[in-house]
Amino acid sequence: MLFKNILGSTHLKKHLTATADNGRIPHAQLFVGATGYGTLPMAIAYAQYVLCKNTEGENTNGNQSCNVKFNSIKHPDLHFSYPVISGKTSSKPKSTDFITEWRNFVNENPYGSLYDWYQSLGVKNQQGEIRVNEAAEILKTLSLKSYEGGFKVSIIWGADKMNTDCANKLLKLIEEPPNKTLLILIAENEEDIIQTIRSRCQVLHFPPLGEQVIADALKEHHNTSSTDALKIANRAQGNYNTALHFLHNDDDDLLFEEWFIAWVRTAFKAKGNKASIRDLISWSEEIAAVGRESQKRFLLYCQNFFRQALMQNYTQGKLVYLEPATKGFQIEKFAPFVHGNNIIEITEELEKAIYHIERNVNAKLVLTDLSIKLTRLLHKKA
Repeated sequence: MLFKNILGSTHLKKHLTATADNGRIPHAQLFVGATGYGTLPMAIAYAQYVLCKNTEGENTNGNQSCNVKFNSIKHPDLHFSYPVISGKTSSKPKSTDFITEWRNFVNENPYGSLYDWYQSLGVKNQQGEIRVNEAAEILKTLSLKSYEGGFKVSIIWGADKMNTDCANKLLKLIEEPPNKTLLILIAENEEDIIQTIRSRCQVLHFPPLGEQVIADALKEHHNTSSTDALKIANRAQGNYNTALHFLHNDDDDLLFEEWFIAWVRTAFKAKGNKASIRDLISWSEEIAAVGRESQKRFLLYCQNFFRQALMQNYTQGKLVYLEPATKGFQIEKFAPFVHGNNIIEITEELEKAIYHIERNVNAKLVLTDLSIKLTRLLHKKA
């Protein structure tokens, strides 16, 4: 994977190649950022730079046969770990059980999200994780002699999905790493990784991609017109994967918008209206019937919608990119009900709901409770 094909983050590319050129490679590194910011392709390109002994800031000047192996992501000294689900292969699955699916996923879209990965596996209501047996596999793999006599690299994608047992077992490897090993952890939520691991890693934070960077990529790789490319890039908010979903019209935003508008309309009418309360319960049952990953993505969509309404309220729409497609719904009319006196509580309640759904609390109960609280918050005076 060539560094020049990775979007943006030029300063990070220079930093990573400089560490390799100077022989100062930290044995444990943590890449933090949304998958659509390029954390995974950067990790693969960096691994290629190190393993193939490339120079001059690009993956073309070192061991040619080594570089060729990276075209299909099949270098014997490069290992991957990622969240997997039980049941498809065994009750104690490992990443190697899904390596074919993983390579296809990365080749198709290295900027793909965790949700996209689960969709490729056909996951419905399960939530993937990285289990303790995966940590044991990593320890075993990195303790062996490297195939080509140089470094061994292990990339843990979705490191914030490691369970506690896995994290504790992995900590021993980070504290006492074998010679010439490089461990790259990739996470969206840094705080979900135990502090003892974070404190032992060199942390690199990936910023959102620039609008022009995304727009140029859409024009170059997908023949998008300049007008459409800039419009999509603005909506994507620095996330290239989100931009691709918008481009191909395969995002869930239209469905999420339908759910959201039905929800806030009913919640607004529900104060003192028993019939509307029943409607909120029915709405909760409908959302509870979809998979937990979809529920979490919908609640994140709600957070963003409320933020956009707040910006509409206080900036007269100058920073608003959201354009609801639902007939009869105008964000300008909704915005006055979202203000400084209720936005913090609304955000906190949505975050609590996401937290409880991640921990397999009954989704109908979580969503019903959230809905009843929303009826009070929407009527709160500014």
